[in-house]
Amino acid sequence: MATLEINDLHVSVETENGPNEILRGVDLTVKQGETHAIMGPNGSGKSTLAYSLAGHPKYAITGGSVTLDGEDVLEMTPDERARAGVFLAMQYPVEVPGVSVSNFLRTSATALRGEAPKLRLWVKEVKEAMERLQIDPSFAERNVNEGFSGGEKKRHEILQLELLKPKIAILDETDSGLDVDALRVVSEGVNRVRESGEVGTMLITHYTRILRYIKPDHVHVFAKGRIAESGGPELADKLEEEGYEEYVKGGAAS
Repeated sequence: MATLEINDLHVSVETENGPNEILRGVDLTVKQGETHAIMGPNGSGKSTLAYSLAGHPKYAITGGSVTLDGEDVLEMTPDERARAGVFLAMQYPVEVPGVSVSNFLRTSATALRGEAPKLRLWVKEVKEAMERLQIDPSFAERNVNEGFSGGEKKRHEILQLELLKPKIAILDETDSGLDVDALRVVSEGVNRVRESGEVGTMLITHYTRILRYIKPDHVHVFAKGRIAESGGPELADKLEEEGYEEYVKGGAAS
């Protein structure tokens, strides 16, 4: 069983006034088959955690450790982290001009599997996954995220998740900007992956509405750069009623 272990993680970014510490000692363990909801207000450090785990160069690790199955994640390049099984669905997916969705997906699958998937089986696999996510087949020949709506970008992220089958999936505000119908379709996609029991999921969100569709095993409240409280699904219900005020007194991270 794959296990991601984060111990006393500290992360800073450079500003014109010098280093600004955003994560101030994060401890979290995510196992294959588990779903962890990471909740908190703007500025609490949630997205910083996501991008730090993926290896974004903007974020400097100043302390702590991250391991996946005992291997040092922080020593890996971003592509090595992806091949090891770490997947990031971004809050704002980027456009990749000149690269079609079909080429992007098959190239990604080849990099992860070590060999190109057999074309006939791959085409069938992609087509079925796109149908489940209600993605128009013509999207396969469009450039990655170019001209896509917000909902289309998020469906494409979940399409990648379904096809690439990582060990640990980090979903950074996947519900952001989605209408009710798109939220339902995207959530159903995440649930299909979860039901395999082969993926550990970190679901980062401000709001509880996505948790009506994706039921977490664990809920963690982020505030001021660290986990302020952990609990079960009932903690999300508490946040729905009371908000984050008690956690952010004294100011958030950044």
